[in-house]
Amino acid sequence: MFKFKQIAIAAGVAASLVASNAAFAQEKKIGLAVANLQAEFFNMIKQSVETYGKEKGYKVITVDAKGDATTQVNQIQDLITQKIDALIYIPAGATAATVPVKAARAAGIPVINVDRNAEGAPGDTFIYGQSVAATKALGEMVCDKTGGKGTVVMIHGQRGTTPEVDRTKGFKQGLDKCGLKVKQEQWTERWSADEGAKIAQDMLQRDPSINVILGQADGIALGASQAVKLAKLPQKIWVVGFDGDVGGLKAVQSGSLDATATQQTFNMGRMAVDAATSLIAGKAVPKDQPTDAKVTTQANVEEFLKAHP
Repeated sequence: MFKFKQIAIAAGVAASLVASNAAFAQEKKIGLAVANLQAEFFNMIKQSVETYGKEKGYKVITVDAKGDATTQVNQIQDLITQKIDALIYIPAGATAATVPVKAARAAGIPVINVDRNAEGAPGDTFIYGQSVAATKALGEMVCDKTGGKGTVVMIHGQRGTTPEVDRTKGFKQGLDKCGLKVKQEQWTERWSADEGAKIAQDMLQRDPSINVILGQADGIALGASQAVKLAKLPQKIWVVGFDGDVGGLKAVQSGSLDATATQQTFNMGRMAVDAATSLIAGKAVPKDQPTDAKVTTQANVEEFLKAHP
């Protein structure tokens, strides 16, 4: 009888510890500050962080800056007052991007930057897709498809942000393979389809000989593909994007886009939560955590579509 009582007590203690640990985990809060949830890429990061964060027992508090840096500074200050335990941060722009990082670090809150880094990399870790390598591969693909002939234009993302800078560098490096140069380039504010459509339309009107358009995000490229369709020019115009959003992948599948570079978007969100867990526990994490981005065409798009939840 005594033995059974000991077992029962031990089981009760174990159950109490499990409940206590679960309650402790539930008290932990992660702040997720997103640049702009109108962009599918950022929505995918949000879904990943919230789903995986919940699995790990966190309360995830998400705020959307809607592309405005000042709004984001205020949002993150509010998250700090809510005593979050870690901040996952996608800067809304290059301007003032370091301000929220410094404020969080001053409050003893670890910072995980995703996709975009703040100037000087003041956060604890940076999780990102290897944009230079992937856009270089896209540029080399363009060289192969065009035989190194034609007129190339580029529609950028938000000026000065990490992916905008890296994708510009990588694509131009890829074009060096055949000596092609970018003849026109213009920047967007929201990385959006409507901006891509308007800019591409203007570019095609200025120069109807264009035969290659890079949109630095799938949304931009999808807008550009609509402008190409409406222009009804006689030549083949290659339109390529970046990110591997579901919409972008389906457009590659249908032939509306010729290629994109697919990032490990959902994995990046999970990596951010894992980094937060380590940092909250006082463990070190790598300063840089790069992930692959793969050139995606009709030949291999199915495997990437299957990988999306």
